[in-house]
Amino acid sequence: MKWWQRLKTNPLAQFGAGILLLFYLVVIAADFVAPYSPYESQLNASLLPPTQIYWYNQQQQWIGPHVYPTTQGPVDIETGKRQINVDRSQPSPLRLFVKGEPYKILGIIPFDRHLFGTIGAGQINVLGTDEQARDQFSRIVFGGRISLTIGLVGILISFPLGMIFGGISGYFGGWLDTFIMRIIEVLMIIPGLYLLVALVGVLPPQISSSQRFLLIVVIISFISWAGLARVIRGQVLSIKEQQFVQAARAIGANPLYIIIRHVLPQTATYLIISATLSIPSFIISESVLSLIGLGIQQPDPSWGNLLSSATNASILVLQPWLIWPPAILIILTVLAFNLLGDGLRDALDPRSIQR
Repeated sequence: MKWWQRLKTNPLAQFGAGILLLFYLVVIAADFVAPYSPYESQLNASLLPPTQIYWYNQQQQWIGPHVYPTTQGPVDIETGKRQINVDRSQPSPLRLFVKGEPYKILGIIPFDRHLFGTIGAGQINVLGTDEQARDQFSRIVFGGRISLTIGLVGILISFPLGMIFGGISGYFGGWLDTFIMRIIEVLMIIPGLYLLVALVGVLPPQISSSQRFLLIVVIISFISWAGLARVIRGQVLSIKEQQFVQAARAIGANPLYIIIRHVLPQTATYLIISATLSIPSFIISESVLSLIGLGIQQPDPSWGNLLSSATNASILVLQPWLIWPPAILIILTVLAFNLLGDGLRDALDPRSIQR
């Protein structure tokens, strides 16, 4: 297939696809990749910086990668920084496939091994700990499940709506087309972010994060399908005049069958590209809502609510490891989807395929 060959020769599209594949594999295997539970607090270890890895013991003997038990000390009055207490008498080796908190693979198979961890009293906090003494790396890995899933679930809701209403509107025309287009125009003038803030703001405080997550997805999807429907309508207006559609009409095919079997498949190229480029908007919407406290709520992690620490100036200055990792991951994810979408657009362009 020429489009596949063109896509494979696009280094930026390959880079985007590689980043996304890595991210999705990590969050799918979050229980295995994360060394600790995202909800577990470590004893006397809040706001610790990333754990330093040592290779030599106190006698300057090489013993391999290891860490030492680390706890927070009192705050230095002059600098405002916390003192860190390191117990160098208890080296804890850093190992792969370490036994840790048990979990179930795919929710079925019991397992207790993690990708990496320590043996002994010391703990490895790759990205430090948050104010509740929870491992930041583990929370980022588990938080990716929500932030990366919300886009996929969103297009599964919004795209069928856009395809169906856009296809029906373009194919039948007349008063039905006018009616559907007026509804779409009303939906398109609704300010999405303000609607989300208003609706999420009136939710009862006891609502769970899973229910809040589902509500965010449904609201975003309900708003976003209107623009897709307008584009699909325009394409269907052109496609329905093609000879293969006229032939299907001549033999008495059902209009709904013609739309689903002959008309909508011709829009597949646009749908694939549009889906790839639409996912980042869902991720950003969730991140913004969680950042301002109206999305996924603590203690459940998402990349958006992990960024909420940025509203605290002291954390922004003194504990930047809490801010930069989730921010960089959001940027990389949005960039990767855009690069992949641009690559698909170039590869699936009929003029490019013909050449």
